[in-house]
Amino acid sequence: MVDIDEKVDYIVVLNGEEQYSILLADREIPAGWVAEGFRGPRQECLDHIDVVWTDMRPLSVRRRMEGN
Repeated sequence: MVDIDEKVDYIVVLNGEEQYSILLADREIPAGWVAEGFRGPRQECLDHIDVVWTDMRPLSVRRRMEGN
């Protein structure tokens, strides 16, 4: 049996704080978010985020902690 999520495309989105999320591909991207470039089934998008989002701290916090 095929999971419904395997038949539905999602996109990976990114906000100004470099935080990631997924969104159904046929939905309008909310203000403050942009398409990151990865598209596919839900689990593949989540797996992609696990690889690329290595520092969970918001960008503003990272900059503050780095003194920039």
